[in-house]
Amino acid sequence: MTDTKDLQYITLGGGCFWCLDAGFRLINGVTSVVTGYAGGDGEANYYEVSGGKTGHAEVVRVGFDTSVIALKDILDIFWAMHNPTTLNFQGNDHGPQYRSIILYENDLQRPVIDESIQHVAKLWDDPIVTEVVRLTKFYEAEQEDQDYFQKQCHCNSEFSTV
Repeated sequence: MTDTKDLQYITLGGGCFWCLDAGFRLINGVTSVVTGYAGGDGEANYYEVSGGKTGHAEVVRVGFDTSVIALKDILDIFWAMHNPTTLNFQGNDHGPQYRSIILYENDLQRPVIDESIQHVAKLWDDPIVTEVVRLTKFYEAEQEDQDYFQKQCHCNSEFSTV
């Protein structure tokens, strides 16, 4: 059982939230993954966000047990899952709702994020455009968008973690 002092959350956006959701669910030490919207103004739902009306990004709120996995490692995985040098798009997804964004939840996370960005910037020829802001409000996505990959592929619900 995870001690609550070891539990942290970070909210990440890097394209369609379905891809981030599926990837983070496989990671040992990740205790929860919730798809949603953050980083904009006002209420958020799929139709408003996808229409570019709110300024929110599609994100995942990742809960993780710091006695098993560090924020630095969560961020390393995040960088490997998307291209942080493309502004407002990932693959076929275009618009500010698909931007690269990190929304931190406490002041202790910010220096870890800044150090991670400095490290990953050395790996890319183009500059990192990932937005970094404090999370003010997270809006959970609709139920059909939670654990989307698992629901759509009709896979065995028993995944091994790495």
